[in-house]
Amino acid sequence: MADDRKKVLSIRDLSISFKTGAGDVNAIRGVKLDLYKGETIAIVGESGSGKSVTVKAIMGILASNGRVNSGSILFDYKRGEEEVHEDLLKLSQKEMRRRIDGKRIAMVFQDPMTSLDPTMTIGKQIMEGMLYHLKMSKEEAWKKAVNLLELVGITDAEKRMKNYPHQLSGGMRQRVVIACALACDPEVLICDEPTTALDVTIQAKILELIKEIQKKTNISVIYITHDLGVVAKVADYVMVMYAGRIVEKGTVDEIFYDPRHPYTWGLLSAMPDLDTDDDRLYTIPGTPPNLLYEVKGDAFAERNQFALNIDFRLLPPMFKVSDTHYAATWLLAEGAPKVEMPTELRERLRRMRREAGINE
Repeated sequence: MADDRKKVLSIRDLSISFKTGAGDVNAIRGVKLDLYKGETIAIVGESGSGKSVTVKAIMGILASNGRVNSGSILFDYKRGEEEVHEDLLKLSQKEMRRRIDGKRIAMVFQDPMTSLDPTMTIGKQIMEGMLYHLKMSKEEAWKKAVNLLELVGITDAEKRMKNYPHQLSGGMRQRVVIACALACDPEVLICDEPTTALDVTIQAKILELIKEIQKKTNISVIYITHDLGVVAKVADYVMVMYAGRIVEKGTVDEIFYDPRHPYTWGLLSAMPDLDTDDDRLYTIPGTPPNLLYEVKGDAFAERNQFALNIDFRLLPPMFKVSDTHYAATWLLAEGAPKVEMPTELRERLRRMRREAGINE
């Protein structure tokens, strides 16, 4: 069957460094990623793995000491009737603000209070993008803003339009931020840890809300998180990031039920589990490498109990597991010793499969 999915965003060989007093930190080291229409990609990994830097590069909002060394971020979108194929890294900041940010690619940040202006009513903040990008009249923008508040599940929307951010709860503020992001009907929505600051019940509602909006509008979503429980609920595809590189990628089922990279094994083992007999939560030993210095071989080698000699010398390529599943580990090379994932993780994944009603 032919693949008729429409590619929206395509990152190739992205490399980014940050200038610091101690030297250049090579934060992103050759990232490759494809996002298709109506699909959700989750990028997971420990803090500092490069998740947020990657999406900030897409938005053109890298810190002033950040530098793109190589690569391209190709974005396909419609301008009127015209199909546009554009490298976002070649646009100036002014062009990004005018043509892309907020209009065609929108972002929901972790803390709603840093995204919302405390001196403006939420109605004005939702209308702002529509007045600037879509050149709507104030009446049209007001009407659409009210509809958006209703879409994100805020009751008494007309009244709420006149509220200031401090008058709303954390969950409601995050819903307003999502409404602001959706105001100009973007093709891509980037969610950077959008539920971290919220309690579990509100978190579940926000995740459900984003899924519902995606069904209605068919937008593409990039989710940044370190919470694998969130990933299981929202993603179609998962990219596992470590030390500025993608080390494993696949469908959500492949990453959860058939992971191949020892780092992914570690992340899944570190998920809280009520059914385990062990009363201690697993942690991956050691710390990520210091990216001020050149990384030789596999960046995860020092922390990997299954590391081979070659891991300390050569960077592993992406080995193909299936048409959709790839992992950068020498354990998948022809002739490599057969290494099984830890028994406890295998049992846990078996339980997860049973609970999800997936046959062995």
